Amino acid sequence: MVAPDNVLVITRSVRIPFGELVYRASRSGGPGGQHVNRSATRVELRWNARTSPSLTDRQRERVLARLASRLDSTGTLRLTASSSRSQKQNRERVTARFQKLLADALRPPKRRKKTIVPAHVRRARREEKRRRAKRKAERRMSYDEE
Repeated sequence: MVAPDNVLVITRSVRIPFGELVYRASRSGGPGGQHVNRSATRVELRWNARTSPSLTDRQRERVLARLASRLDSTGTLRLTASSSRSQKQNRERVTARFQKLLADALRPPKRRKKTIVPAHVRRARREEKRRRAKRKAERRMSYDEE
């Protein structure tokens, strides 16, 4: 979802100006003959999460933690798209992937609901504990007799 004022809308509260995104085109690898060898259709998107003024400190912490495995040492996220023969389509795809990835990273984690262990499960565990204790006690008695 792109806002009219040259801003990429990530969530209701987060908007990234396109000026923060660095796009670079290069030649795609793989089969494809002369088209692959001649045209720069692969698109790479770079965005620095550590220095982005579009995030609050809390949002930045969450993004840096959630995307830690995808960021380099400077806090830069690098995504590429090369599935299409069109540079424009690859640019749109990599932008959409960035949008989704960042939106998912910013989503707060769900709170864990404590579950109540059913009474019959607690009873069964106590019964099993008693049976095991009895079995071990019987073993002790048989060793004492020897």
